[in-house]
Amino acid sequence: MSPASPVVPSLRAADVLQRSTGALSTSAMARMETDLPWFRDLSAEDRSWVGVIVQAGIRGFVDWYRREGGRPGPGSSAVATSVFGAAPRALAGVINLQQTVDLVRLSIEVVESNIDAIVEPDDAPDVHAGVLRYAREVAFATAEVYARAAELRGAWDARLEALVVDAVLRSEADETLLSRASALGWTARGDVAVVLGDVPAQRTETDLFDEVRRCARAAGMDALCAVQGERLVVVLGGVDDPRVAAESVAALFGDGPVIVGPVAVDLGRAHLSARAASAAHRAASGWPQAPRPVRSIELLPERALAGDGHARRHLVDEVYLPLVRARGTLIETLSAYFERGASIEATGRALFVHANTVRYRLRQVAELTGYAPAQPRDAFILEIALILGRQSGRGEPPATQTDL
Repeated sequence: MSPASPVVPSLRAADVLQRSTGALSTSAMARMETDLPWFRDLSAEDRSWVGVIVQAGIRGFVDWYRREGGRPGPGSSAVATSVFGAAPRALAGVINLQQTVDLVRLSIEVVESNIDAIVEPDDAPDVHAGVLRYAREVAFATAEVYARAAELRGAWDARLEALVVDAVLRSEADETLLSRASALGWTARGDVAVVLGDVPAQRTETDLFDEVRRCARAAGMDALCAVQGERLVVVLGGVDDPRVAAESVAALFGDGPVIVGPVAVDLGRAHLSARAASAAHRAASGWPQAPRPVRSIELLPERALAGDGHARRHLVDEVYLPLVRARGTLIETLSAYFERGASIEATGRALFVHANTVRYRLRQVAELTGYAPAQPRDAFILEIALILGRQSGRGEPPATQTDL
């Protein structure tokens, strides 16, 4: 078989290359020390593994050239096994893709620059062509190794993110939660809020979560996402205003209400926001006209009617009791106002006071509670608070408690 044949490899050239494998590997490692700054910064163990890869690559080329020659290469999977199989997969987390490309390029340059001095002149053109074909296979093998590593990392990150969000929903905040969030790139400092809504149809979780994170980053926030049953849960960090924060991602939820819980001081207390948002989401069907997104505190009456004890206590403690402790006439006036169909004149006649006195007292109610009796939605919240406060017996005179 003629050594000059462009198809069949030269056994003479393969034998020469085989004997030169050690020298080529040594030359490549020396070039790395001088030309690749990142290589010098590696630990001794990692440098040794890189050396193993270089040697495996050069030996792999010689074996391939002896076996395949001018025919198409063995495929990227076979090359990945022969070149990268000797080193641990963890090395892909130490050396990034660009550094691996630099490593492969330098190794090929070393082999090419020494071919003319190693093999016979008649064999040199065929060997040069073989190096180019093998380099292509190594390039595909490199891409395959890092693609698999990225896929595994993506799957691991998804599981880790789901664990973090689940811990927030279950009120299981601890140091593990914070360390896991940090591993996912959570850098938010400041207030945190949880947003809940239905999962949109015809979207993969990966695509959906990526879009949520993109929108959150555009608004200057971090985001953690998970799907719990039919619900999409988004934990936002770096929140200034909960409604504004929720508006940045609301369009990515499915049909139905989108609820945002109150802000928590950090991720460790985000379960407080999640608890309120979850309760509001369960009760949201009671207010079909609710804005989207809607804050959980705006659904207090629906939550109370649905059996949410936290909402009931809030309405009693933050709405009813302040009215009782302020002036007895405020509760009396508010009750009379509701009983008489929100008529100021009828309320004044029932209480034997001027209509302007009724208006003044109602303004006091609004200033004290934040809810204006003249506004239908606010009036509904105040009525529920009055009922719950009376049922609680708190702040009532002893006779009233006995009657209850």
